[in-house]
Amino acid sequence: MSGGWAGSTRRSELPADWPERRAYVLARDEYRCRWREQRTVCGRAATDVDHITPGDDHRHENLQALCRDHHAIKSSREGNAARWSVRMTRPAERHPGLI
Repeated sequence: MSGGWAGSTRRSELPADWPERRAYVLARDEYRCRWREQRTVCGRAATDVDHITPGDDHRHENLQALCRDHHAIKSSREGNAARWSVRMTRPAERHPGLI
């Protein structure tokens, strides 16, 4: 699966007032990207609103405005981390002496 919301159920998990929350966060952050690299804030034009901490915490304090590029980077990192956490789990090996 490649690209954005294709095959995702995430949109249906957003609260009914998501458009209002999104508008509030963009205005609060002055339509500027809040992505931080060390001590520098990106500051480019923000088009997306993203959760700071992944999950279902939709409070304004957990939302930030991001430019499209930084939102893609963050989403990719989170998606890769989720895939690797599933791949890296396997059943514990039985002790050779107990076989």
